[in-house]
Amino acid sequence: MDHDDALLNVRDLKTYFHTLDGTAKAVDDVSFYLDKGETLAIVGESGCGKSITALSIMGLVPQPAGKIVNGQIYLNNDNLLEYPERKMQDIRGDKIAMIFQEPMTSLNPLMTVGSQISEMIQRHRGVSKKESWERSVSMLEKVQIPSPGKRARDYPHLLSGGMRQRVMIAMALSCNPQVLIADEPTTALDVTIQAQILDLMLRLKQDYNTSIIMITHDLGVVAEVAQRIIVMYAGKIIEEGNVFSIFEDPRHPYTKALLKSIPKFGNRTEHGREPLQEITGIVPNLYTLASGCSFHPRCKEAMDICKLKEIQLTDVGDGHRVRCLLCDQKGEK
Repeated sequence: MDHDDALLNVRDLKTYFHTLDGTAKAVDDVSFYLDKGETLAIVGESGCGKSITALSIMGLVPQPAGKIVNGQIYLNNDNLLEYPERKMQDIRGDKIAMIFQEPMTSLNPLMTVGSQISEMIQRHRGVSKKESWERSVSMLEKVQIPSPGKRARDYPHLLSGGMRQRVMIAMALSCNPQVLIADEPTTALDVTIQAQILDLMLRLKQDYNTSIIMITHDLGVVAEVAQRIIVMYAGKIIEEGNVFSIFEDPRHPYTKALLKSIPKFGNRTEHGREPLQEITGIVPNLYTLASGCSFHPRCKEAMDICKLKEIQLTDVGDGHRVRCLLCDQKGEK
């Protein structure tokens, strides 16, 4: 699905990894769009293709094994896949920025955090060292780091996990990007800090009018954050819709299972707390995917035809798309 007037359009994206074990279709025929000022969540278990989709947009697919073999990625109607590497370096951090999953491995341990943000501003804005440093300190203040002038001179290992994540957000937003990709931005943080980081991202989104792609394995995280949700499994989009339709009327068995695995406050029985429902089986090996629907080995509703037929995304109304033969059935609560 694409909208010509959208800020970002990803069409028929295929990113494969060619190794000695064979070819892994990490992203297989993925299409979606992102509107201006919108927050889009991409969810699914580890290994479903979420992060590779983001790295494909950024032009950072690990090479030589990884390669984008098909598709278009349009930003403001310009196909990023046609850009040479030098031009993509101008795009990264300026028009599209990314918050990586683990800030400790993403920040340079040999440079102060202020210098790293300042370097980004100098690279894309061409300002003096003094002005870039002042802007970097200002960004640290905006992400609510106490004593920003002092902290700007600290090295990453001197900061807590939550503060390092705030530094990553400050760096990503330092050049006011049009698109911010957040790859599991709260995974390594405790629940209290998670809430603070999410609130901070939403506030800064409003301040800078930035569109956000939030990548996570936790549907609970995006309930109050995103306008639309994409559910991925084994490199494919299996369900897409607005937050209300996904939470209130899930159609794909995998989406239903993900929702049932979210802890809910007050879920108790007469014998104590109600146990969470687990998704049976394991994430499939991308080198040896089963024929037909990739989820059928784990699906309680699978039919014989699911093992044989390639399932297509079906629009069930209001932009709600589902890759399932049972998609015309209402989701069970």
